[in-house]
Amino acid sequence: MSNIHHDYAGAHVLVTGGTSGIGAATAAAYRDAGAEVTITGTRGSAAEYDADLSGYRYLQMDVEVGTSIDAVAAALPRLDILVNNAGMALPSIGLDEYEPDVFARSVNMLLVGAFRMARRTVDLLEQSRIEGGASIVGVASMSSFFGIGIVPGYGAAKTGLVGLTRTLAVQWGPRNVRVNAVAAGLTRSHMTAGTFEQEQWTAPTLARTPLGRLGEPADIAGAILFLTSPAAGWITGQTLPVDGGYTVAG
Repeated sequence: MSNIHHDYAGAHVLVTGGTSGIGAATAAAYRDAGAEVTITGTRGSAAEYDADLSGYRYLQMDVEVGTSIDAVAAALPRLDILVNNAGMALPSIGLDEYEPDVFARSVNMLLVGAFRMARRTVDLLEQSRIEGGASIVGVASMSSFFGIGIVPGYGAAKTGLVGLTRTLAVQWGPRNVRVNAVAAGLTRSHMTAGTFEQEQWTAPTLARTPLGRLGEPADIAGAILFLTSPAAGWITGQTLPVDGGYTVAG
């Protein structure tokens, strides 16, 4: 990303789940481009994380709890860009998404939570004067396009996010709010660390990936910053796969 320069000076950005992985890389990229960045995490304070989060405003949020989302939205004086990144695949913490209650928890976290945050912040976003218009970006997944057996809830939610992106783009375009998503391929993060260690999982993925490598959080962050930039000012309702070509490989 070093040869791509965005100027986000004066922009106010919220990255949910900004303490690790794709969220952390995205928050850092916006901060380095001059933005005022707020991140959310589940812990009580920024000091409870190993990472240095001193460059951000930190707000505690549980994306599974509607009142927690509402409180974060109410704490923002201004907003130009929302990155809906918070959430996880529940099998990564040992839960079975084929259990209906766990399935429902996943959909609530990843789809309802993203919708609620967008809905609670759209009035602020409409007031934005950022060049190219205000933006919401969702973080979708390869499970938005493919059936991945272990994650029925996560996959359903991430598929739903693609449809939600289209709907909100249509509804909020007249308010000068663009809504897009990135569909991340298999990307290194705390959540995927266990998967990356399993050769039987990574080998077939790599074999099918034309660019021959797994993703890094910065790969996804770069696409997000593009989608919220003036260069993408006439792009809305789209989901951009950032996957090394995985989705087009035969």
